[in-house]
Amino acid sequence: MAKLYFHFSTMNAGKSTLLMQASHNYRERGMQTYLLTAQHDNRAGEGRIGSRIGIGVEADTYAPGDDMFEKLQARLAEGPVACVFLDEAQFLEPDQVWQLARAVDDLNVPVMCYGLRVDFRGELFPGSATLLALADEMREARTICHCGKKATMVVRQDADGNALKDGAQVQIGGNETYVSLCRKHWREAVGDR
Repeated sequence: MAKLYFHFSTMNAGKSTLLMQASHNYRERGMQTYLLTAQHDNRAGEGRIGSRIGIGVEADTYAPGDDMFEKLQARLAEGPVACVFLDEAQFLEPDQVWQLARAVDDLNVPVMCYGLRVDFRGELFPGSATLLALADEMREARTICHCGKKATMVVRQDADGNALKDGAQVQIGGNETYVSLCRKHWREAVGDR
């Protein structure tokens, strides 16, 4: 039975690496997978999922306004797909998450989404909030704060390393921009909430 999965965490927990490993496992057994990533996140290159440990794979892209049900239906018309893997799921629009759920239910294809749960302000991304509401199964990928505790938050830093409190929810960046912290150290960095 197909399910909608949401693998979530903060930055640098290895979500993209986990996605690529899971896809590899299917392909190693002769099953095809369909990989997707957000069009505007091109840190690893256009149409490419990359991990900070240096591995990457080619992927199709999705953008705001894309009909995810139609996208998956079109791909399935080309041949069988054992599983769909979607990176940067926090950038999905709520309607797109519903379209993925419909694809799971009506096209009987498992969809595994990987993404951030919260932004640098400690607020849910709309795509993540909808995935938390609709996913059949959720799994947390974990990373650690500098103190050794589980990191559940992320700060956005300016060029001088100061934590930012304001700004657009979406700003593409990596280790030069974001640092994963436990809640206590996040609160210290941004000022107690």
